[in-house]
Amino acid sequence: MTDLAPERAADLAAVPLARAYLTGDADPVAVTEVLLERIADDDNAVFISTAAERALREARSAKARYDAGRPASSLDGVPVAWKDLFDMAGEVTTAGSNLLRNATPAEEDSPVVAFLASAGMVALGKTNLTEFAFSGLGLNPHYGTPANPHDKDTPRIPGGSSSGSAVAVASGLATTAIGSDTGGSVRIPAAVNGLVGYKSSEGRITKEKVVPLSVTLDTVGPIARTVEDCVHLDAALRGVAPTIRRGNVAGMRLIVCETLWLDDCEEVVTDAFEKAIKRLEQAGVTVETRNIPQVAEAARIGAEHGTITAAEAYAYHRESVEGADVEEMDGRVVSRILRGKTMTAQDLLANQTARVTLSRQLGQEMEDAFIVGPTVPHVAPEIAPLDADWEVFNRVNLKTLRNTMTGNFLNMPGVAMPMASTSSLPVSFLLNAKSNDDDRLLSAALAIEHIVRGE
Repeated sequence: MTDLAPERAADLAAVPLARAYLTGDADPVAVTEVLLERIADDDNAVFISTAAERALREARSAKARYDAGRPASSLDGVPVAWKDLFDMAGEVTTAGSNLLRNATPAEEDSPVVAFLASAGMVALGKTNLTEFAFSGLGLNPHYGTPANPHDKDTPRIPGGSSSGSAVAVASGLATTAIGSDTGGSVRIPAAVNGLVGYKSSEGRITKEKVVPLSVTLDTVGPIARTVEDCVHLDAALRGVAPTIRRGNVAGMRLIVCETLWLDDCEEVVTDAFEKAIKRLEQAGVTVETRNIPQVAEAARIGAEHGTITAAEAYAYHRESVEGADVEEMDGRVVSRILRGKTMTAQDLLANQTARVTLSRQLGQEMEDAFIVGPTVPHVAPEIAPLDADWEVFNRVNLKTLRNTMTGNFLNMPGVAMPMASTSSLPVSFLLNAKSNDDDRLLSAALAIEHIVRGE
């Protein structure tokens, strides 16, 4: 046995941390106390609220189970932070909005919060986000914007909308975090913070008692330090034991999406991606680069008809954006919601029909292959120019979302993972599978992660 100092144990990934608990090398209570102290000392607007009493109670219960030799799961005692869209008993769910700052606390946990509690995980509190989860950049004028921890000199975006969730893990305030992804809101923050983010297929993980942005496109997913952590979290979020095993690199087929995804990428991103592809080929992966017409058609539908997200966000928030409450909202979010107001029934039907048809076509063409590209075409942009100019904000936001939002429209599950790079700022590799092929996606991600990272 090698006892780990609590400060060191608190920096472990989730699965190794649980293993340290199992061997007696680490203590769930001591680790939780370290993280709660770090959160209390943090001044980066990462958490909207903390649940210290609950966290310590859950940590003590986890310790008792380990002492008795009966851990609740492979993640028992592991700390987790929740994006403030998820109901947690006794806590206000703000959705990052001033309008909900003083709302009535939730009476019970959302089902996914309850699932992780049943797995013995320790809920640290609720993390910051873009207001109502409607941006890929992560800026929030109400609760502050968590700065990306990878640049100590110049404030850069945390990615959105699950901004606080990613920064919590990247800053060592939480071991894992849970977010939602409607257009990239798990994968983008993971990407710009050097983490792994998993966007699940629609319906795989329940989103009951989660404040919606788009009831159609919203998905729930984890942000963590490794693919292995995401595999275990995916299972826990569904209330099952993890069964996914590492796949084989030899014989794996990848399709590099040449349509839109490689356009206008920063040189450091292109360089890292090309080198990752070469390493994968050297490891025995078959790689094909080609245009994917369904990606181009999805982009055309959105440009011509508007988006499902805008239509459903307007339907949900109509009273707020049409009434006096609008003065309390982030104008950039309001402007995006109001795009849904001008959409017609024909526009919405065009979106709905196209995504079913295109998803089916793409799945048939992919067969057993995965589609890959950079998660984000640039490193994390500086915050100041985005705050200063709405036009710049809108342009950068759309570009940031460009590659990931295809996955939501076509219901492709995806894993974003860090790529080896010469840049001091993280760059990310996006692995996508066809709709509902999540198990095989996660198996493949386990197999290629070390190659993509250059390890």
